[in-house]
Amino acid sequence: MQWIIETPEKPPDWFIQIVKQYTPASMGLYAAQLLWQRGIKDKQKLAAFTDYKTYQPASPFEFGAEMQLAMERLQQARNNNDKIAIWGDFDADGITATAVLWDGLGQFFEQNTQLTYYIPNRLKESHGLNYPGIDNLQKQGCKLIVTCDTGSTNINEIIYAQKLGIDVIVTDHHTLPEERPPVTAIINPRYLPSEHQLFHFSGVAVAFKLIEALYLTLPNVPQNPLTDLLDLVAVGLIADLVQLSGDCRYLAQLGIQKLQADFQQPVTARRRPGIGRLLELCQKNGDRPTDISFGLGPRINAVSRIQGDASFCVELLTSRDLKHCHQLAEFTELANTRRKSVQKDVQAQVAQKLTQLDLSTTSVIVLEDSQWPAGVLGLVAGQIAQETGRPTILLSTEERTQGTTPTPYSPLPTPLLARGSARSVNFVDLYQLVKKQAHLLNSFGGHPFAAGLSLLPENIPLFTDAINQQLRQTLGGTTLTPTVQADLTVTVADLGKELFLELKLLEPCGMGNPVPKLLIKNCWFENSRHRNQQDWKGKKVQYIKTDFNIRDESTNSPFPGIWWGHYKDELPLGRCDCIAELDYNTFNKRYEIRLIAVRSAVNSEAINCVYSQIILDWRNQDYSELINQHSVLVMVDCPTSWDDLRGWLRRCLYNNQQLAIAWSKPNHQPPRQIWLTLVGIAKYLSRTNQSVTRFQLLEKLGIRDQTLFWGIEALKYLGFTVTREDRDFHIIWNNSTNCENIGDASVERFLAAIREEQFQQNYFAEVPLSTIIAIAHKPA
Repeated sequence: MQWIIETPEKPPDWFIQIVKQYTPASMGLYAAQLLWQRGIKDKQKLAAFTDYKTYQPASPFEFGAEMQLAMERLQQARNNNDKIAIWGDFDADGITATAVLWDGLGQFFEQNTQLTYYIPNRLKESHGLNYPGIDNLQKQGCKLIVTCDTGSTNINEIIYAQKLGIDVIVTDHHTLPEERPPVTAIINPRYLPSEHQLFHFSGVAVAFKLIEALYLTLPNVPQNPLTDLLDLVAVGLIADLVQLSGDCRYLAQLGIQKLQADFQQPVTARRRPGIGRLLELCQKNGDRPTDISFGLGPRINAVSRIQGDASFCVELLTSRDLKHCHQLAEFTELANTRRKSVQKDVQAQVAQKLTQLDLSTTSVIVLEDSQWPAGVLGLVAGQIAQETGRPTILLSTEERTQGTTPTPYSPLPTPLLARGSARSVNFVDLYQLVKKQAHLLNSFGGHPFAAGLSLLPENIPLFTDAINQQLRQTLGGTTLTPTVQADLTVTVADLGKELFLELKLLEPCGMGNPVPKLLIKNCWFENSRHRNQQDWKGKKVQYIKTDFNIRDESTNSPFPGIWWGHYKDELPLGRCDCIAELDYNTFNKRYEIRLIAVRSAVNSEAINCVYSQIILDWRNQDYSELINQHSVLVMVDCPTSWDDLRGWLRRCLYNNQQLAIAWSKPNHQPPRQIWLTLVGIAKYLSRTNQSVTRFQLLEKLGIRDQTLFWGIEALKYLGFTVTREDRDFHIIWNNSTNCENIGDASVERFLAAIREEQFQQNYFAEVPLSTIIAIAHKPA
């Protein structure tokens, strides 16, 4: 990963003095430097950036004739008592946008009789309008659909709705089609100039502007103030990762204040008890943008990712029924717990597939698997894109129930499609990249940083080659490299409340105004420990975080920190440089850093010298005399990778011990026999309805985690159904299948993994100690 260190640009003294007025508890130097580097270089801009009261928001009628057309149709609906349906989307932006329209339009149209809402099922339907949903609304007597966060490119579906006598008002922010869709009105900031203060709106902000225009058009009708919607707007804006500038920043600032004020009320007095309970469950206060981006947003998104149907989330956000909202919030929390576990599993499988790619010749990563749950593919694609520096597209060919049979509007059954999510990095416009391959796709949509798409499975190889060739031509000689940027250089002594409050001046942070990244040089870690997270019931979640203390020469006091999704053994040994974000942990009531990236700062010769004194070679010898020596850690299992060995070495350094490598050359079972043993275990478990843990399988078969994964995949392919609940595997066998067929490709892959593992163990049984010392400390 390439580290980009921002060149310090000291602002003039007059600017520092102005910033200090906003940070009375500190000198304001760091905040001033960041603001200056980000283009805030005069008093007027600084005032508008830091104090929403000095900012002049845009009128909703900046959308011009389209907003006027929308107002006319809504007034007509009110006069004619037309039935209206809100058509939302299943992500956090779409859910909050639906909630804004539900509460906002609910001031003008009676909820549940004249006004309804519809949110597609993520696991059965795609983003946007669809024919079955339109049919159902027509049967209910709907005369007008108001979309939010979707609809701009649904040309055919809009025409179909019109044929059924249903008008459509689109409110959306996604990329526009080449021609205006045939709608009653379309409110989309993409029609505005890119420098316009509304241009970066998300779906929820556009929905809010529609309601604001209606409040101005019919001011005597609404009973509740428009500002009651601002907390919902802030949640959707920040969760959707839009650029927080212009009106986006203004609305987010107001909304966070509203969110915090409501949370501070007694539980029974909260306007939005569902949001309050969610904040309690994720141990947040609602006063920080990160409370949304790391708390509320992922939980709202998790429902559709795991459950498919996220309709109840609108109730969660808008209902005043305390007991009901608490039940819905707890259900949402459990969905997020499950999401973390599923995401971790898929990420491990994607990482394995990545080992089979040559990234030096790959510009766009495209991977497919029939078993991947579609709900988490966007999250994993985002992680892989950040780690590799390459746009990433993950596809699943798992079947969906909808669209497999003929319908009146589609006389032929829909073929099985590969559906998935794409995420981009840096400067690559993902939407345009995918759009140029539209002839290979069944559908696609999105924006420059994220997209969804579907295509025939047989088109995946052609699509992969074409999109890679296209990006290579676009880039010319530019190399794609994962990057991380540091904004400020600080010491451990600088960390704490004073710096936190100073940097808080830049909030809310987001796209275009990222959370400040701090570079800490020549530091080291102590007291590191990793553990599984726990859910709100105290149950462990299959998601790791590492806690540690960080030190440097600037102070004798350590400072706490966390590293999400990483094990303590991944921390470098000895001195290092790191990039981190400074945060306040509401639950533990402490200031801490959140580690982003880390690299060793010690030269290799020094480490080799240390390692030659630490490692003792006791291979193929009687090591019993070492067992009770507390100064020596004995490693008796033969490793299969350098990472295995590095983990033990780190442990020794942390505990100030020597490492005795004391394994003997393994006596391996033939790979075929291991496969037959696994099949026998699977049949037995199926027959007895018992479960087995991962550790039990590994111990019985004498293999490692990744090899076991391929074994499980082979069992699935050959007729076994393997499900996992927490640590236990449950296996059911369809006994009509010949599960001992060793010629099958999936079984061969398992056997190949065993052979590779056994080869590596044989290698480590004989590799010279000098080679171990030279290689073990180097990063993988």
